Amino acid sequence: MHRNKKIKVTILGAGLVGAPMAIDLAGDPRYQVTTVDISDAALNKLKNYPINTIQTDLSKPKNVESVIQDCNFVINALPGCIGFKALEAAIKIGKNVVDISFFEEDPFSLDELARKNNVIALVDCGVSPGMSNILIGYVHELLDKTENVIILVGGLPQVREWPYEYKAVFSPMDVIEEYIRPARHIENGVLVIKPALSEKEYINFKGIGTLEAFNTDGLRTLLKTINARNMKEKTLRYPGHSEKMAMLRETGFFSKQEIEINGSKTRPIDFTSKILSTKWLLREGEADFTIMRIIIEGEKEGKRIRYTYDLFDQYDEATQTHSMARTTGYTATIALRMVTDGLYNRIGISSPEFIGKYPDCVKFMLGELREKGIIYNEKIETIP
Repeated sequence: MHRNKKIKVTILGAGLVGAPMAIDLAGDPRYQVTTVDISDAALNKLKNYPINTIQTDLSKPKNVESVIQDCNFVINALPGCIGFKALEAAIKIGKNVVDISFFEEDPFSLDELARKNNVIALVDCGVSPGMSNILIGYVHELLDKTENVIILVGGLPQVREWPYEYKAVFSPMDVIEEYIRPARHIENGVLVIKPALSEKEYINFKGIGTLEAFNTDGLRTLLKTINARNMKEKTLRYPGHSEKMAMLRETGFFSKQEIEINGSKTRPIDFTSKILSTKWLLREGEADFTIMRIIIEGEKEGKRIRYTYDLFDQYDEATQTHSMARTTGYTATIALRMVTDGLYNRIGISSPEFIGKYPDCVKFMLGELREKGIIYNEKIETIP
């Protein structure tokens, strides 16, 4: 694909995930990289790399179409609130896309458009959703029957600082959405809706200690694509975080309804996001880690089988890259390589579990991640 000339890749977003992706691809002689963002400060951090930069407002779909006209592939790393429209704009003009904007809208609503325009669009292609889906899709194909699926995942600072003991590489708005969007789970084959932050439990992880796990709406496309009797996703944080978030939510700080203050109208969620942007920002040099456990149980040839995948990844001092940026961003860049290498060519909207249907693709993803020190440890056991 695109032999004898560089593959032009445009990355939408130069934040704490977008920038490492640009640097990763720019180090590969096969790619010519352009990064686009509204922030000059974010783009200036890329000036020492062979990366073209464009400053523009990507909340406007026409601007998205303009900056991607001449590229071969797009990576969408915009905030979720503008991510869907950006993906739609890319598909409309026939650009293949890897998307990690994790928008609220249903990605499959763009499937017909993608098929019509002969576009390969991989959505939710991060760590979770992302690699979690790929591995669940992979095991689902191996089993005769999938019974139980559990995803436990979190990105946390290594140093706990009061009051929130939390830092993020994503925009606070995207994190807040996790805390207000109702969690959709499958219980006994039935879709159930539960409040975000609910059903808190404490889980001990070797070498880390006790973390709290609570309901979030992370299953996303898995609800439509995987037939399992029970399926849930929970977010991991240091103990006490969920209670603070629930208090803010119930007080109204996460409300999207405008209120008037001294003659001006504003949404509380916008105010809160602005305040938390300084409190939650993972700054350069601040170490973090990503932890994930995926458990898939089912039947194979009359036996009950459990697959467990464990991930523990830490801040990379050598490249000064945050773990959440590594585990999320490198999944996306490796997925792009998988497509440009011709390993995956399904036209239309593909959620990551579709990749899991192809063992060669799973092997490629895991192998390339391992090369970057991101290791998913697999355990397979027979259970009573």
